[in-house]
Amino acid sequence: MSHLNETLMQALEGLVGKAGLIRDTGLMQSYLSDWRNAYRGKAAVVVRPASTQEVSQVVRLCQEAGVALVPQGGNTGLCGGSIPDDSGTQVVLSLTRMNAIRAIDQANETITVEAGVILQRLQEAAADVGRLFPLSLGAEGSCTVGGNLATNAGGTAVLRYGNMRDLTLGLEVVLADGRIWDGLRGLRKDNTGYDLKHLFIGSEGTLGIITAAVLKLYPAVRSLTTAWVALPDPQAAVDLISRMRSQCGDRLTGFELMSRQSVEFVLQHVAGCNDPFKEHHPWYVLIELSDTLVDAALAQMLESCLSEAFEQGEALDAVVASNEMQVAALWALREGISEAQNHEGPSLKHDISIPVSSIPAFIEETDLRLLDAFPDVRIVAYGHVGDGNLHYNISKPVGTEDAPFKAQAEAIMHVIYEATVAFAGSISAEHGLGQAKRDAALRYKSALELEMMRTLKQALDPSGLMNPGKVL
Repeated sequence: MSHLNETLMQALEGLVGKAGLIRDTGLMQSYLSDWRNAYRGKAAVVVRPASTQEVSQVVRLCQEAGVALVPQGGNTGLCGGSIPDDSGTQVVLSLTRMNAIRAIDQANETITVEAGVILQRLQEAAADVGRLFPLSLGAEGSCTVGGNLATNAGGTAVLRYGNMRDLTLGLEVVLADGRIWDGLRGLRKDNTGYDLKHLFIGSEGTLGIITAAVLKLYPAVRSLTTAWVALPDPQAAVDLISRMRSQCGDRLTGFELMSRQSVEFVLQHVAGCNDPFKEHHPWYVLIELSDTLVDAALAQMLESCLSEAFEQGEALDAVVASNEMQVAALWALREGISEAQNHEGPSLKHDISIPVSSIPAFIEETDLRLLDAFPDVRIVAYGHVGDGNLHYNISKPVGTEDAPFKAQAEAIMHVIYEATVAFAGSISAEHGLGQAKRDAALRYKSALELEMMRTLKQALDPSGLMNPGKVL
């Protein structure tokens, strides 16, 4: 049953048409929970505008009526940022109908797309003109550009290309009062005051609604070499990535660290995955080198680095993929971790970042603290070593019930976050805050940072109707 008055409902339908309005409770369900079913809410209606002008008018109508809006893209987030509360009074604003690729400028190396474009389609559009859009993550077949921007998504290629913030030149944004800011400029230099696009990237729809973006393109990759390397400990990973950066430069595009526990879960629960080695090792890295040259000597470069790593005791074993099928098999071991962990019952996911140099000490000290306070929990640590982003996830002890483990979630989180802050890190590296980490941010961010964030929120959304209850 809708909590919106019928006059507003009819006005919304008049704007977006019957195809753009979902009132049926059953049809709304996929918009009201995240893909893990970790967050659920209710909504008065789901509105699906098909243009920036329609978004503007929907926002204006809701603002005049005092109705809160929850922007939503592919709904693949991990922090509940795109899920409404349980009041049933909020409007979910889905941008999935805004899925046009507006322009490709090959000379300027840019592509202009709407917020509802699926990331994989964006990658394919770039490939069709011999270019690369480098953002790559597990949900790329269903996540949208708007969501990627709203959370400043990272993924596996940040080491070389940066986060979504680094890949963006311009934005089009509908402000909280319905006005449209046209910042779709494909400029790499524009030194005319505050760089306003950065206010909205990573803001999770709390300051305005991103409707389109101008994004950077790169030369297509024509040579690729991928290796799976066994390591004795995380310090070896830090030493090895320093060696490879020195010798390979920007050709190093992937360097993913995984604990044995992470890989064990994948081998147990993801069909078709096999251990590249006969022996078990405590840690692994997946290394990728790429180049725009067809015949780049990447294999020789990698072999030289690994040879030195073996001599220094940084590497224990290694296998280099010899074809695309083997490359896919190695990446499946890395990309299957999150899914595999879910088969082991509830998992407590912590997306943190710390200086690369601190990763070994952080893992060693935090492991000890956790296991001392919560014996037999299983620590699933993996992540993007090159940018200091660790997914430090916890699964329940073998053979125990879910409820007692879930009851310890906050206490476990505090141990991890206290350690993160002690190592000058961040409690959210690439997943955002959403509703999952909003309260934690209040505890771990400085009072001055929070004051500045609230000042921006008040200036751009004085009525507090843009995705309320998220971030702040």
